[in-house]
Amino acid sequence: MFYDDHAPPHFHAVYQGEEIKVNIITLEVMEGDMTRRARALVLEWAALHRVELRQAWDMASRNQEPSKIAPLE
Repeated sequence: MFYDDHAPPHFHAVYQGEEIKVNIITLEVMEGDMTRRARALVLEWAALHRVELRQAWDMASRNQEPSKIAPLE
């Protein structure tokens, strides 16, 4: 996430030089491309942490450092 980023609430995921932008509310890929397996893992992680992602977005939009979110295990 980037501080003071534009709506809708989203996060950026980067893997091996590929990047996607994911809507936190719908979990739709808004932009970019990534291998199918990597995208599936990112979306699985996001589904598990949707509430934390929303809280992080709210904090970042107020220029506060968001909390760390656990990785996918």
